[in-house]
Amino acid sequence: MKTKDIAKNNGLEPTAFDRWLKQSRHPSKSGLTGLSVDDSLNTDELVREFNQHLAEERERNAQEQGRLAQEQEIVNQAAAVKQQALASMLITSGFNFEGYKITKYSDYISGDSAVSMDRPSHGWLGGVNKDVGGDLLASLTRIRRDALAELKEEAYSLGCNAVIGLDFDYLTMDPETATSGGGTLYLPFLFAVTANGNAVVIESDERTALG
Repeated sequence: MKTKDIAKNNGLEPTAFDRWLKQSRHPSKSGLTGLSVDDSLNTDELVREFNQHLAEERERNAQEQGRLAQEQEIVNQAAAVKQQALASMLITSGFNFEGYKITKYSDYISGDSAVSMDRPSHGWLGGVNKDVGGDLLASLTRIRRDALAELKEEAYSLGCNAVIGLDFDYLTMDPETATSGGGTLYLPFLFAVTANGNAVVIESDERTALG
C-alpha cells in the first residue's frame, strides 16, 4: 500500500508521514512510485501512532519554546539590573562621597577608547577638513565617554557600585611609514584616552541621612 494514499485518505502531510515511517518500527520499502508498506498493516493503527507522534513533537516544541522564553526573560532581567546599576553608579575624582561610606576597596581599574582622524589634505588651516578643532573636540568627547563607560563596566564586573580617584590619561600618535619610493607616508592621527580609578563599594551613611 502506498503511503501517499494513506496520507491522502487521512489528511496527513505525506512528507512528514514518510519521514516518521522510515524511523518507526514498521517495515517499509521505497519504489519508483514512492514509499509503500505491507497491505497487512492496520492503517488505522498506523495513522493513530503517527498522530500521537505529532502531538508529542508539538509538546516537546512547546516546552522548548517555553524554556527558551524563560531563559531570555532571565537574560533581559539581568541586563535591566545591570543597566540600572551602571546608570546609578557614582564616580568622583576625589576619594569619598558625601552621605556615603566606603565599605570595600577593590582593584585599580581603567577603561580605554581611541579614534583615528585623517590628516587635512591641504594643511591644518585650510582644505577639506576646515574645522579641525571642532572635529577633534567632538572625537575626544566621544572617546572620553566611551572610556568612562568601559570603566563602569569594569567596576560592575567586580561587584562595585562606585569609582573614586578618577583621572584621564591622553595619548596622541603621529604615525608614519616609509614608502617603496623612499618617501614618507603619513598615516591618520590616533588619539586615545584612558579613564583610571579605584572601584569601591559604597553604602548610604545612615547617621548622615538621619542628621
